[in-house]
Amino acid sequence: MTSPTLAAPAFRAPAPVPVALPGPALPGAAAGGEAAEARTARLRQAAQELEASFLAEMLKAAGFGKAREGFGGGAGEDAFASLLVREQAGMLAARGGVGLAEHIYHALVARGGGGDV
Repeated sequence: MTSPTLAAPAFRAPAPVPVALPGPALPGAAAGGEAAEARTARLRQAAQELEASFLAEMLKAAGFGKAREGFGGGAGEDAFASLLVREQAGMLAARGGVGLAEHIYHALVARGGGGDV
């Protein structure tokens, strides 16, 4: 008799889920139509990217992405650790993060729409 071989299931990362930040649109959005919606989207995206950068720094400070002694990935692991941390932070921010993006967005709106974002 031959023994069956067990294969590990293939890992698939979940698809990113677009998250709309709650809150009011930009002042005068009804009058501007598509231009105001595009500007609102750019402001929300900028706020989310800033939150992702903040989270990446926090993850690095917490030790995520550092090589573990038992893993032994060598120089390749060190080279790509920052990319992994950045991607993890981006996924956290895309799924709501810690709420920083919402506060940044509202600050940009209060500032006057953020100009060229």
